[in-house]
Amino acid sequence: MPRHSTNPWVVLVIICLAQFMVVLDATIVNVALPHIKLALGFTNTSLQWIINAYTLVFAGFLLLGGRAGDLLGRKRLFLVGLVVFTAASLLNGLASTSGMLIGFRALQGLGAALISPAALSIISTTFAEGKERARALGVWAAIAIGGSAFGLVLGGWLTQSFSWRWIFFVNVPVGILAFLAALRIVPESKDEHAHQGYDVGGAVTVTGGLMVLVYAIVTGHQHGWASATTLGGFLAAAVLLGAFVLFETRAKEPLVRLSIFRVRSLLTANLAMFLAFSGMFAMFYFNTLYVQEVLGFHPLRAGLSFLPFTGGIMVSAGLASGLAPRIGVRPIAVVGMLLSIAGMLLFARMPLGGSYTTDVLPGMIVSALGMGAIFMPLTLMATTGLEDEDQGLASGLFNTSQQVGGALGLAILTTIAASQEHGSFTPAAIVHGGKYGFLGAACFVAGGLVVVLALLRKHHVARIQTAARDGEPVPAA
Repeated sequence: MPRHSTNPWVVLVIICLAQFMVVLDATIVNVALPHIKLALGFTNTSLQWIINAYTLVFAGFLLLGGRAGDLLGRKRLFLVGLVVFTAASLLNGLASTSGMLIGFRALQGLGAALISPAALSIISTTFAEGKERARALGVWAAIAIGGSAFGLVLGGWLTQSFSWRWIFFVNVPVGILAFLAALRIVPESKDEHAHQGYDVGGAVTVTGGLMVLVYAIVTGHQHGWASATTLGGFLAAAVLLGAFVLFETRAKEPLVRLSIFRVRSLLTANLAMFLAFSGMFAMFYFNTLYVQEVLGFHPLRAGLSFLPFTGGIMVSAGLASGLAPRIGVRPIAVVGMLLSIAGMLLFARMPLGGSYTTDVLPGMIVSALGMGAIFMPLTLMATTGLEDEDQGLASGLFNTSQQVGGALGLAILTTIAASQEHGSFTPAAIVHGGKYGFLGAACFVAGGLVVVLALLRKHHVARIQTAARDGEPVPAA
């Protein structure tokens, strides 16, 4: 597929602007949760749904969004996603009841599920494989993870200076700007060889299966892990996901062409990112609780406390994009995971009478350097060596691995932490439960490290490293 004459770096700026908005929204609400709880009458149990309603729908529709972009046009889906996301942001800011906010957050997740895979596949089809794509993905990595940390800063400032509603209103002008710029500048691309057909059965079963699975985990502690509701949820998820695999083996135009998992680098990148994000999402959540409820930081100060994390991500992602062509994507990912594990273990030792400088900052810097080094090489592995018509599928899979991993990890680790808190929400209980949460997060990232070491060999990524160094495209697997 020929590359477009449009300046690719201008396209990257527009795409990253939209992705920054999506990623930022996953964390910007964290520091505002206590204020939203008081304003709309949430309970401690229902408050988590402000985050989970967004994450559930986001994760559930990512694969459908990626494949729809291949068939209908990535730019078209990107624009539709921007409209849905921006409109839902406005509605969130205007919500007057807890039910309205949860519903509009779900709608916002749908918009994000259309934007993210389209955005990553636009980058993959705009930048030629090799040095250019490696640099572009370095910027993408910094935006994708750094945006999560910056969301905490911006959320704290908006909540304290204006009100919690502005954490949603701020998306409206950004979304409009990104839409107008993309409409004029971003080139259209799609799978010209695909039949205009849809795997309806696959879309319904995978979306339903993922959503039911996350729901069962999120509510497992509330209903009881041995309850009929929880066990029924797990059984329904297993049936739906099993049906999805069956549909994909028989569909003429499958939503997920299962043979794509024969590409070892893609398979490894998705499994590793699934596990790494399981730990990353929980790290943000437990740290936000610690600095506000234990150290007593107000929202703005809590947000500002994450600035070193944002800086570390930017530095690390930039170094990774420069070093990967020379020393390889596999070693960079391994070093990143080791640093992330060390950071989680440092967080696990935070005491009740701790301080930000000695107990929070060291873990924040170490984990930030690790996470920036993880994201860039795994993204490169997940999207390189594929035909252009598979970029939407690959992007959808990679984004799904992140979001489903994040949702499952957060659900599992908050449940473990809550079981250790024994229903108490005192600072001492938060510290005790958070210790188990951070240790669990370290275990998830360690699982990602094991996946990379066990499944990925040097020859699996040799072509990717050569392409990144010499600027030559990688032959499609």
